[in-house]
Parts: sequence; structure tokens; C-alpha cells
Amino acid sequence: MKHNLIKGTLALAVLAALAGCNSSKNESKPCVEDVCKLTVLHTNDTHGRFWHNEDGEYGMAAQKTLVDRLRAEAKAANSEVLVLSGGDVNTGVPESDLQNAEPDFIAMNHIGYDAMAVGNHEFDNPLDILELQRQWAKFPMVSANIYDKDTGKRYFDPYKIFKLKNGLRIAVIGLTTEDTAQLVDPNHVLNLEFRDPKVEVEQVIDGIKKANSADVIFAITHMGHYADGVHGSNAPGDVEMARQLPAGKLDAIIGGHSQNPVCMEPGVANQYADFKPGDDCQPDQQNGTWIMQAHEWGKYVGRAQFDYQDGKFTLTSYELIPVNLKDEDGAFIQEEIVRDPALEGVLQVYQDKGSQELGVVIASTDGLLDGERANVRNRQTNLGRLITTATAETLRTDFGIVNSGGVRASIKTGDISYRDVLTVHPFGNTVNKAMMPGSELVTYLGQVATKTGNTGGYAQFGGIEMAVDCQAKSVNITSIGGKPFDAGNQYSFTIPSFSAAGGDGYPKIDTVNAGLVDAAVLKDYLAAKQVIHVADYAPKGEVSYLNSASSESCK
Repeated sequence: MKHNLIKGTLALAVLAALAGCNSSKNESKPCVEDVCKLTVLHTNDTHGRFWHNEDGEYGMAAQKTLVDRLRAEAKAANSEVLVLSGGDVNTGVPESDLQNAEPDFIAMNHIGYDAMAVGNHEFDNPLDILELQRQWAKFPMVSANIYDKDTGKRYFDPYKIFKLKNGLRIAVIGLTTEDTAQLVDPNHVLNLEFRDPKVEVEQVIDGIKKANSADVIFAITHMGHYADGVHGSNAPGDVEMARQLPAGKLDAIIGGHSQNPVCMEPGVANQYADFKPGDDCQPDQQNGTWIMQAHEWGKYVGRAQFDYQDGKFTLTSYELIPVNLKDEDGAFIQEEIVRDPALEGVLQVYQDKGSQELGVVIASTDGLLDGERANVRNRQTNLGRLITTATAETLRTDFGIVNSGGVRASIKTGDISYRDVLTVHPFGNTVNKAMMPGSELVTYLGQVATKTGNTGGYAQFGGIEMAVDCQAKSVNITSIGGKPFDAGNQYSFTIPSFSAAGGDGYPKIDTVNAGLVDAAVLKDYLAAKQVIHVADYAPKGEVSYLNSASSESCK
């Protein structure tokens, strides 16, 4: 079912009445007798998707065409425009990753972004790369809660004030998840401190209000939206922050990080709607603060339209506009957006260069890394062990799991290119981190490890020794991470986002989405090793199967 914030003749009448207040511009005070209109366009978590996918969906050249059209519509309605990003421009597509997201920032300049929140993935590279990205960006990257340990000062500007032509003054505060230090390579953030955003934002708001430097205060955040504030293993997000602040102290939050369309079920408190591309979308509202997020990858441009008059700030309409998304039959959900030819030409150079670099050798192996379907779905293999070792070491967990359906090819003896890695991991799943008490882990693995062989659900393991009883659907764990198993201890493990969400019939579990793409994790691990000795990853019977027709899987 579709829902609108404002619809029908009543909405038109209200808007017409408000527009009528704009008739005496020469005599009235800005935004007092007049209605000052503002359109906010927003994206988040684009993760390297500067180029459209193989089906022609999203991509920043099409996004520019759409944003240009929305700007023209706003201008015709006497509305000012801000274009904002909820962060995580980095990490996700090899053509972007190999070029340090330069094409993404160049495209954002062409589109005309006004400000960007700093996401955790902006720290996937060393700080010198981040500094280079700050130079490329012709817009401020803002975060109020990241501090330099050496100086005690904020590493980024905490906010930006926009003084619009209609007289409206907008403060845009940036905030970054305090989980960042646990989600990235610690060597990249040794000198940085990620403080509590809820504390920092209130201090910044108080300073802005004391200086009377803004009429409206926004936050662009990379903290995540969790319905009713149930954030599980993740750090608190937008809902929790809005609830902690005094009511109405923050007018709106333009968010990111959880990578979900924040479209709530009208009339039902704190429940997501069953949103599909092209549906109407009602953003969340908590404690007088609107909260919005536009899913991920540039699939949508969010458009929020506001009126401000004499201290009253009103959301008049909101929508998530698909950027060339298609339905199951391959047809565009809405009319195709023609890609901006000038920007597409600029980005084509980067796309071609990135494609060439996929063939560059990143490592080598002294033997076959076995990912053949008939093998990896029926027994533990050296490639399965390599993948789980790479993910566990990268996320610093006790052990790793990967479903065999996510391993799509072998890696031959000799040189290894990034293209080889992408044939192994073509789906772009993220690698997530889970935490469980040992007692719960036994129950969980009893369901996961007993998935039958010859299916994509058959699990590859690394870092754990156990006997799997296929008949009893149970496991007897001997050790984890080289240490004797203790049911009273807490254990961490890596698992693909697909499996954590219930794919292949795995139990759905709460995880921390580190946002690291599986192929990128494997590539970085291989590049660090340079030479892979297959003997180091050969399974040695650490996982055995009982009461089965096979000693290597449940049959």
C-alpha cells in the first residue's frame, strides 16, 4: 500500500495558502511574513558506485541529470536547494577502490553536493588518502565527534552554516558512528578519537543557538537508523540521538550507515513500511526531529521539501526517487533518466582505467586454491580456509564462516589478479561481525554446520575445531582460535551479510555490519601476503562429520 505525507486537494490548498504569504517580498522580513522554502536532496552509502551497474541502474551520471531536474523544479517553486551526503563514499567497487574513490568525489563536485558526513569507510585508507580526498572535494566533509588525540581538537569542521538567498540560515552538523575505531584498520585511526555523537551534537547545537547563527539545524549523520532505537550490536544511531535531545532541538537528520530506506508505516509507531522502489515514503519522526535515509549505492535521491516561516519549520513532502532502478522483468520502474553526457565522459576515463587495473597482479599462489562447486559444497577446502582466515584476521574475530554458495570459482596456480578475486566473490556481500556466548554458539552452529552437502548452505570454517553430528543436528566444539572452548566465554566470528540475514536457511542473527566487501577483504589479504602457500590453508580434519554417509559433510 502506498502512503503520502501530503496528498490530494487539501495539500494543494495548504501549499497555495503558504505560497500566498510570499507575495510581499519587498516589504516583509525574510522568513517572517514570507515563507522561505527549502528543498533537501540527499544520498548516502554510495560505496564506490560512480558508474552504473551492468543493468544500467543508478550511477552518478544519471544522478546528475536527476539532481539538475530537481533543482530546476525547486527554482520554479521559489525554493532554495541543499544537496547532502550521509557518508561512506569509499569502498565497494574495485574500479573506485583502486583509484581511492577519486571518480566518486569528482562526480560529487559535478553534481554540486553542498556537504558530506564523514563515514566509517572514509578511514578504510590511511589518513594521507583521506586528506587527498578532502582536497578533491569542493564541499566540506563535516564531523563534530572525531578528535585528534595529539591536539585535542576536532579533526574535521563540526558543522557548516548555509546562508540561503531567501534569507534562511541552515546549520548542518556532521556526526560519525562511534563504532568506527572497531570497524576499520586500527593503524589508520591511531591518533583519532571517536567520541559519543549524542554528547557532541548537543554541545554544538548549544553553541549555534547561543551565537544565533542559524534558523534551522540539521545533522548529516553516519550512525544508522534502527527502528525504535533497537540497535543490537551496533552503536546507538539516529533514533537514540533524537530521543536524547530536548524535543525539537534538532530539526532533521539526514542519515546513513544502516543502508536502509527509512520509510515508516503510517499510523504504526516505529515500524518500517514494506517499501518498494516507486512507493511513497514517510520518513521517521522522533521527539520532533525528522529522520531520513536513502538506502544505499545511489539507488535513490531523497527529496525533502520544507517551509519555514516565523520560526516554524514544516515538512511539506518527501519521496525517494529511484535512479534508473528496474523491476524483475528488466523494465524501468520510472521513466529512464538519461545519463549526463559530460559527466559520463569524465567518468568513462576512470571506469576504463579501473578496469585495466583489475588485471594487475596482486599476489601469487604455489598451488590451486580449490573453489570448484563440486568440492567446496561438499568438503572443507583450502580456499574456504583462506577466505575465513582472511575475514577473521581483518575483523579481528575468533573464527570465520563462509557459505559455500558465496565461493564461485577456484584460483589457479601462479599469479593472482583482482579480477581472479572477483570471480571467487562476485556478489558484493559484506563481511559482518557477530558476537555470541559459547552456549548460544553451540546451538547456532548446530543449525549452520549441519546444512547438507552439495548445497550453497554448506559452510566453510576457519579457526574452529569441532565434531558435527549430522543426525542429532548438534556440534561438539573442541577449540576456537587455538584455545580450548568454554561455553561460558564470549566468542566473535565473521559471516557474510547474506548468511547473517537468513540466506540459505541460516538462523537470522544480529551482527555488526563492518561494510567491508568480501572481495576487497580477500584482495587486501592476498596483497599483504604476496605469496600464498596452499599447504598453510589445507584442512587437517579440524571439522569432522558424524552419523553421515560422508565424513566431510552431512548427507
